[in-house]
Amino acid sequence: MNQDISSLRRVFDQESLAKEDLAANPFDQFHCWFEEAVKNEPFDPNAMTLSTISPENRPASRIVLLKGIDSRGFIFYTNYQSEKGMHLAGNPHASVVFWWGQKQRQVRIDGVVERISPQQSDEYFSSRPRDSQLGAWVSKQSAVIPERTWLAERCDQFTEQFEGETIPRPPHWGGYRIVPDLFEFWQGQPSRLHDRFRYVIEGGDWQIERLSP
Repeated sequence: MNQDISSLRRVFDQESLAKEDLAANPFDQFHCWFEEAVKNEPFDPNAMTLSTISPENRPASRIVLLKGIDSRGFIFYTNYQSEKGMHLAGNPHASVVFWWGQKQRQVRIDGVVERISPQQSDEYFSSRPRDSQLGAWVSKQSAVIPERTWLAERCDQFTEQFEGETIPRPPHWGGYRIVPDLFEFWQGQPSRLHDRFRYVIEGGDWQIERLSP
């Protein structure tokens, strides 16, 4: 590698973030920043890094897409039998991170993950493109497979099986909700003296703390 990685750096020059700028409720603050991200980010403003813990206490991270927000938490969908699904079955604690480069912002959310209702998963699955619905049946997510032709053969199999029919949601596929107990909002600032604020639950109410960068 010819690139000097140590020289890669970026000047952070966006507006500062003060405590009085923040909403009292972190869900409201997230909605505000997310709406700006949708307007400003060229790709996937709903992409988030999801970190889970394996039975060996090893962290594992991957990008998933936020697909819903309700009064309790943040919703994403996946294969229950995938690596992340198996991790969450053994340890429901998880963390997600959003990075929005255009506004030089990061949001971290920690909490406990739970499955959403089958009815809610059915409703979302029915809204997906047919190819995506087929993919949920085809893929044994995270499993070792012999070669790509294995996927093609399974795709042909399920395409034929469901031809002319409504594709049902696979029993191994559905939604999760991360129910937060911590939020952190990070705003890039010059000289790496970034603005960081953490929301934590105390006595049922959200408390806001400024953190050192």
